[in-house]
Amino acid sequence: MTSSTSIDLNLARREMVILGTQYAGEMKKGLFSVMHYLMPKRGILSLHSGCNMGKDGDVALFFGLSGTGKTTLSTDHNRYLIGDDEHCWSDSGVSNIEGGCYAKCIDLAREKEPDIWNAIKFGTVLENVVFDEHSREVDYADKSVTENTRAAYPIEYIPNAKIPCVGPHPKNVILLACDAFGVLPPVSKLNLAQTMYHFISGYTALVAGTEDGIKEPQATFSSCFGAAFIMLHPTKYAAMLAEKMQKHGATAWLVNTGWSGGSYGSGNRIKLSYTRKIIDAIHSGSLLNAEYKKTEVFGLQIPTEVEGVPSEILDPINTWSDKKAYDDTLLKLAGLFKSNFAVFADHNVGQDAKLTAEILAAGPNF
Repeated sequence: MTSSTSIDLNLARREMVILGTQYAGEMKKGLFSVMHYLMPKRGILSLHSGCNMGKDGDVALFFGLSGTGKTTLSTDHNRYLIGDDEHCWSDSGVSNIEGGCYAKCIDLAREKEPDIWNAIKFGTVLENVVFDEHSREVDYADKSVTENTRAAYPIEYIPNAKIPCVGPHPKNVILLACDAFGVLPPVSKLNLAQTMYHFISGYTALVAGTEDGIKEPQATFSSCFGAAFIMLHPTKYAAMLAEKMQKHGATAWLVNTGWSGGSYGSGNRIKLSYTRKIIDAIHSGSLLNAEYKKTEVFGLQIPTEVEGVPSEILDPINTWSDKKAYDDTLLKLAGLFKSNFAVFADHNVGQDAKLTAEILAAGPNF
């Protein structure tokens, strides 16, 4: 063992042993890993994603690592929630693997996240939180046990949950990245090869403190937006996703919820209200009819206008005052993508090498 904590699966005996932790997330993610093994064998794609459905039955999938806004953006009062984290896409549509939610509750406030706040009532399990012994009032800002405080509650506790948690085939697949380098556009439309490239990459950038206390962006890549849980080679899931998207006519989008006008420290985080407008335009279908232009290096298709969003921010170069710094940062990020993808380059996707070559070509060119 490399640490005192381990989660051990025996697929043949259908047993899971969790050692050195009582964190409930290990049960949830342990079974999620099992699904990533069993489901593809049945031609069903298991997905680490949020999922919601509009009043007209249009379904959207949301992929994204921690801090990208997956939960925030998939919880939408104008849409039904199918689930916030784990789904399957089969021949008959999408379904939630879970029967509830496992929400982060550090710094939880009624104003910011009313749905989660109201779901914390009798029947909900709170984990790692600190509360007053006498009044039993929870202090959500207290992270003395851990920052990873959680609330587990049944899906019925969310007022606009769709019961049962199933829906038709997705119309939109949204890949979320919090780009702290500030060079990815707020939204771009992806072709199939680009979708597979970005799905296999699973990029976001965390803001990490260095030894001397300077905070700077650090790229994180997690294949299929859930590298810890996948059981087969990432390209297997990517090929299944592409095949289902093609068959059911779904469109993929790359949405940057991170920085604009500079990297972390000089630029600003893209306003949540703008991101919501972008997501609304994806749901309504209006973004499909927009005019597009292609970006340098990453070759992304970006719209020239989105209702309710200032047009100048749609192309990130416009928001940087220092154009040379923008170019340098763009090439730096492209290099990080390239070196991360090198490990997948020699693996054939699907039956022939043609698709593999297309996916490689869909990455940054410089």
